[in-house]
Amino acid sequence: MRNYTMMKILFLSAAFIAMVLSGCEKPAGQGGDATIKGKVWVEDWDKNFNLLQYEFAGADQDVYIIYGDDVNYGDKISTNNNGEFEFKYLRKGKYKIYVYSDQNQSSSTPASQVAIVVNTEISSKKQTVDIGTIIIKK
Repeated sequence: MRNYTMMKILFLSAAFIAMVLSGCEKPAGQGGDATIKGKVWVEDWDKNFNLLQYEFAGADQDVYIIYGDDVNYGDKISTNNNGEFEFKYLRKGKYKIYVYSDQNQSSSTPASQVAIVVNTEISSKKQTVDIGTIIIKK
């Protein structure tokens, strides 16, 4: 009986150590110290997208982030009054940032909006990645 208990303890200890070691490399997502930041700029076009009427910082625009190879977005934030955004507390890995933009209705694509996607990667723990300006049309 005593050998059985000792074997059980050894097995559970080995399983725990294997689980801890295999879980050290975490996938892209929240839980780190890195940041992805950028800005949204809006181009205001006429209804046929022939004439650019105005340009301005994209305040209160929804910005989405996809972690790694996930299918759905992991988080959504809104830009500030200057069109700026930041996704904080990220781990190393690959990310997709996107914002929806209007498109010409006469386009071959039936949808009236299209996602403007920026692919980026965080390669160090405390890195800040500036993806620049995402230009959308309204």
